[in-house]
Amino acid sequence: MSLTKTPICSFGEKANNFDLLSTKNQMVSLNNIRGKKGTLVMFICNHCPYVKAVIKDIVIDTTLLKKIGINSVAIMSNDINNYPEDSFENMDKFAEEHNFNFPYLIDKDQKIAKSYGAVCTPDFFGFNSNLQLQYRGRIRELKELKPTSAGDSELNIAMNLIAKTGEGPKNQNPSMGCNIKWFS
Repeated sequence: MSLTKTPICSFGEKANNFDLLSTKNQMVSLNNIRGKKGTLVMFICNHCPYVKAVIKDIVIDTTLLKKIGINSVAIMSNDINNYPEDSFENMDKFAEEHNFNFPYLIDKDQKIAKSYGAVCTPDFFGFNSNLQLQYRGRIRELKELKPTSAGDSELNIAMNLIAKTGEGPKNQNPSMGCNIKWFS
C-alpha cells in the first residue's frame, strides 16, 4: 500500500466520457448517469483500507446527493491480474455487500483513470451540471483509518454547494488512499 494524495482541483476541467461495464452487466456512459445538478465520479476499489474506512459514508452521501439531483458512479481501475481482490466478480460482491445505489464500473484497460488523472482510491471528482470539475477533495478526515468527526462530510457539503451555485469550495483538502495499481 502506497499512500497517495490527490492533486489540487483543476476548476472547470471537463469530464471525460466513458462507456464501461457495470457489475449489473450493463454498459454505462457518462451521459447515462449524468445528474441534473451535478455528477460525482469516484475511483475506488475493493481491497483498499482507505476505501473500506469510508464506504459507508460513500453510500450515505450518494443517497443524499441523488435526492438533490446529483448522480454518482464508481469506477475500479486497478490491475486485477496482480490484485485479484479487485476482480469483476469481487466488485459485484463488494457492491452487493455495501448496498451500492450507484453503478460500479470496471476500467479494464485503465484508460478512463488515466484520462481523469486519477491517482488513488478513493479519488473523488465532483462536477457541476455542465460537467465542469468543481471538487477534488476528500470525503472526510481520517486518523488511523477512522473518521475524526461525525455529521455531514466535506464531500457532501461541497456537492451541495455545487448543486446550488454550480461552483465548488475554493479550499479543498486532498483525498488520500492507496495508489491506483497500474499495469506494469
